[in-house]
Amino acid sequence: MFTEGQLIFAVFFVVAFVAAMIYVYRKDLKLHKKHYKGSYKVLIGFMAFIAILFFIKFYLKG
Repeated sequence: MFTEGQLIFAVFFVVAFVAAMIYVYRKDLKLHKKHYKGSYKVLIGFMAFIAILFFIKFYLKG
């Protein structure tokens, strides 16, 4: 399906992209802690909402 060159390029691209994302995240870590403090509560609330929707779906299905 893909040539060997395309697969090698994809692997290098993914590695470089992940490395760049880690570098940028580390660089902005102080800003993240300052501006997004408590954002985990939003994530927990969102996950709870999704869980409630699944519960309702299976409960009503019956």
